[in-house]
Amino acid sequence: MSIADLAPLNRAKEQRAWFFYDWANSAFATTIAGVLFAPYLISIADEAACGFVGDEDRKCRESLDVLGLAIAPGSLPLYVITLSTLLGALLYPLIGALADRTARKPALLAGFAWSGAATAGLLFFLVDDHWLFGSVVFLVANLAFGASLVINDAILPTISDESERDRVSSIGWAYGYAGGGLLLAANFAVVNFHDTLGLDKGTAVRLCMLSGAAWWAAWTIIPWRGISNHPPVAVEHVEGGVFARSFGQLWATLKDLRNYPVTLTFLLAFLFFNDGIQTVISSAAIYGEKELGFDPGVVLGIYLVVQFVAVFGAIGFGRMARKRGAKNVILVGLVVWMLIVTAAVFVPEKTLVPFLVLAVAIGVVLGGTQALARSYFSLFIPRGREAEYFSLYHAMDRGTSWLGTLTFGLVHQFSGSYRPAIFALIAFFLIGGLLLLRVDTERGIREAGNTPPPVI
Repeated sequence: MSIADLAPLNRAKEQRAWFFYDWANSAFATTIAGVLFAPYLISIADEAACGFVGDEDRKCRESLDVLGLAIAPGSLPLYVITLSTLLGALLYPLIGALADRTARKPALLAGFAWSGAATAGLLFFLVDDHWLFGSVVFLVANLAFGASLVINDAILPTISDESERDRVSSIGWAYGYAGGGLLLAANFAVVNFHDTLGLDKGTAVRLCMLSGAAWWAAWTIIPWRGISNHPPVAVEHVEGGVFARSFGQLWATLKDLRNYPVTLTFLLAFLFFNDGIQTVISSAAIYGEKELGFDPGVVLGIYLVVQFVAVFGAIGFGRMARKRGAKNVILVGLVVWMLIVTAAVFVPEKTLVPFLVLAVAIGVVLGGTQALARSYFSLFIPRGREAEYFSLYHAMDRGTSWLGTLTFGLVHQFSGSYRPAIFALIAFFLIGGLLLLRVDTERGIREAGNTPPPVI
């Protein structure tokens, strides 16, 4: 009598639960980090630096004193994000190494998620001139957010085999765009019709940020309950306790990376072009509100367009990659990114149609480049070591994307305008593209011991 193999059914069940973490965390990524926090913090910092409230037409030129440094209020959120990502660069690889060595990844995922959501919920109390409180709260929440994504990536290889991984990863992206877009649509209504609801604009923004934290926490229950503990496999033997072993594995992984020069070259390319992408995402709301003069409700609506288009962008780029190869399609995407940051310089104030066209273009390349970068990188990972390499990849994604925000903040600080700041990001796409041109796809796949796809 034969016994049915239930492993595929069990994996499918865990995969469905895993999809919902993208659905959950996207509320923080879009509503809070992407749209509302930065412009709102700038308004709080403006009040502290200039002592005025509600004068939307006035541009503050005074500075905040931060540890003896003069910080322009308009650059403050960029510096907060920069500090967060610098700290993440130190923490995330260790967190990824720790995740490789424990079976309790779902508990780690939920722990970081709920810590981040609870901290983000404190932004509801960001009022008056308490810009330092808001900066610290967001920094901690953003660190927890990135740490949870490191764990989430480490879970992927444990719930899917190689033939399933592209499909599972792509569906996760789709869930994220859909979940973030759904809550953003509700918040779009709250911000746009705050008067009808009996709310002032500031209270509406704070309620929407609170909803993002609550959404993140509530939906995390599904992956926490639905993903099983899986024992670690193919982990380097290192003596000592769990933290000593984590440091040891990180060191072993970094040493081993020297044996895969193509993988290392791609990671360097990814560091630059992803830095540009993440900075555009984090600064788009600031640019729309503070430089182009749009209301927060309009910016929320623009973000909805980006979320919707990104789903189809990921699908379209995936189809193009099957015909042209992932590397070539990513390079096309980087050219489009360079055109976007160039065109953004010339968008007139309070002119919706050009801003909307930019949003559509961003949505197309945002979904496409992010989805293909992860699947392309998977070709260069040695078999059996997916978790630790994806942890390093995710550390590059969330932990080292700081040069772009620092550049954006500094250019604004010295120029007093966001237009040259957005154009300065073209350097990141250019450098990333030039490094990507040096990636020998066939050699990288061969060195990693993987099977090349039909088109490379």
